[in-house]
Amino acid sequence: MDELAHLGVAALAGEYHSVVARAAAARADALGVPFSARPRFSTHSPNSRRSGSPAFPPAQSHGWRVYADFLLGAGHTRVAVAAEPSVYWASGARILRDHLAPRGGTLIELDMRAPSPAQVCVELVGHGVTALLLLVGHPEPAVSTVRSVRGQPECAEWAALLGDDGAAVPFLRYLPEHLSPLGTRVETALRERLAEAPSFVAFEGYDTVAVLAEVLRSHGVDRAGIAEAWPRVAVEGTRGRIRFSRTPGISVWQWAWPPVQVVDRDPARPDRFRVLRTG
Repeated sequence: MDELAHLGVAALAGEYHSVVARAAAARADALGVPFSARPRFSTHSPNSRRSGSPAFPPAQSHGWRVYADFLLGAGHTRVAVAAEPSVYWASGARILRDHLAPRGGTLIELDMRAPSPAQVCVELVGHGVTALLLLVGHPEPAVSTVRSVRGQPECAEWAALLGDDGAAVPFLRYLPEHLSPLGTRVETALRERLAEAPSFVAFEGYDTVAVLAEVLRSHGVDRAGIAEAWPRVAVEGTRGRIRFSRTPGISVWQWAWPPVQVVDRDPARPDRFRVLRTG
């Protein structure tokens, strides 16, 4: 961030994970560099007031509460999280626990630094768990664990690696029921380039760049001017009209809210997704 600021960049777009983005946004704020990010910030995000960093996906707390409601609605009251140590995952697990507990749910945490996939299965049976959230690295230990327990089927690569084991496993994604006209055009272009359907992450990335490009066109390259422009942004994105506001408990400018879905792959046709819940 220091190097890019020294090079005189007007603004930055990017990042893929909220733990890194949080550190980048804090430094961007200190340097006065506008930073447009697409990761899911946790509720405890940096106090970005000078650079005015905006975020595009729903806050972690919003998306994970939608998923917790889905689990409860499906009858799962004993839920396990198998995770590798991470500030991001720890924050998510806390959100799930706080949302499940008052509604009669229990969250059991498994530290994936120690158990083998077979041991994870033993732990699940011992605790009477009916739903497992797998928050680990890809492809390993994710694929090995999935083969033992089954898990997250968003990526096309996972579908190829797991086959039928990747179906009927619910996960979060951030897409509307129908893409906007722009989203449809972008999807077509990405399908041609990737030779497969793009994930929701591709649409988040496109929206991030599209908004920053519009701000630069409309307000020039002055950093202070860009930072002041975020509350006036109104850009047609791939998933709808994008506007930013301050959401209570989150100090970055936020698009509140992009569409949230809980989906799975159809066992009868694994290349097709079924929408199980929206929020």
